[in-house]
Amino acid sequence: MLARTPSAILPTMRRVTASPRTSSVSHSARAARCTRRTFATHVEDNFRIPIIDFSKYRDAATAAQKEETAQEVVRGFTDVGFIYLSNHGIPEETVKHTFQKSAEFFSMPIEKKAELAWRDPRANRGFVQVGRERVTQSANADEIRQLREKAPDYKESMEIGRDWDKTYKNYWPREVDAPGFKRSMLNFFQTCHELHVLVMRSIALGLRLEETFFDSKIHEQYHNLRLLSYPPIKTQLLRGEGTARAGAHSDYGTLTLLFQDSVGGLEVQNPRTGQFQPATPIPGTIVVNAGDLLARWSNDVLRSTLHRVVAPPAKAISETEGVTPARQSIAFFCNPNQGAEISCLPTCVVPGGNPKYPPVTTEDYIVGRLKATYM
Repeated sequence: MLARTPSAILPTMRRVTASPRTSSVSHSARAARCTRRTFATHVEDNFRIPIIDFSKYRDAATAAQKEETAQEVVRGFTDVGFIYLSNHGIPEETVKHTFQKSAEFFSMPIEKKAELAWRDPRANRGFVQVGRERVTQSANADEIRQLREKAPDYKESMEIGRDWDKTYKNYWPREVDAPGFKRSMLNFFQTCHELHVLVMRSIALGLRLEETFFDSKIHEQYHNLRLLSYPPIKTQLLRGEGTARAGAHSDYGTLTLLFQDSVGGLEVQNPRTGQFQPATPIPGTIVVNAGDLLARWSNDVLRSTLHRVVAPPAKAISETEGVTPARQSIAFFCNPNQGAEISCLPTCVVPGGNPKYPPVTTEDYIVGRLKATYM
């Protein structure tokens, strides 16, 4: 789903540019500029994913400083749909440790990982082997099946949800097979949820809502922690039509917190030109993007932007063949509460205007997308 030209009752917003408060990674795109009453669009020469110093929100000395950073966050999601967060509050040691435990899990024998296989889109938990998933914007199960057979996603993943859920349980490896894995992932899950709450508060403030507006709508932690491993692969297998490490798609929920290694491969679509451009890994930052439900909530004021993962440059092993390096990433898919109704926010439609989307519950939307993606 590509975000459309937004209209909303929001404060005056200026374009995000490189400055001591907000630096940026250059790309090319359209930016939306907001007047006091409505957004007006104009074409910019550069497509930019802003780098936002989130400590200026977390540790704001004044209400004005907090609001300024909140507006920077909203501008990033309005203009591009993606931001980089620096000084986000998650220690680098915590991120490194989680990557280490993820790598240890994926190094387990395939037989042991297969015992933890993903089974149910309502649960969305467990191990997903290479080729099982085919992410795409299509919601047609037959079309996705054909895409999967023709050009599967060359990655494996481990899906982890809230561990106290009474209906759906996580699949954990035995402690002897992956020492400390369960404890590390549960701690990281909680850490990411706490950052999600803060970012959603900044979005609420930037949209002229009460700062805690979303708190009661996300407290159930109906999230998904996805560990991702992209094994080395011969370039010949990536030459097929439509083939990618992960196909072009938008995410389903409110936000995605993406932790990248140094290999890279994430590309974001310029909403104006349709071209995909790299979201280069920047040490110490988290890539954060808006998902479909946040776009629906905001009446497309905030963009749910298409993105994909492509193979990094390969190492030659013959005159005609190469091998790509392995890649790791960790995605925390933030969602509203399971039964939350997602309907147009009051500040995101002009007086007398109509919402673009009918109300939908979190579970209905996400389970519907997962069924089509995996089945």
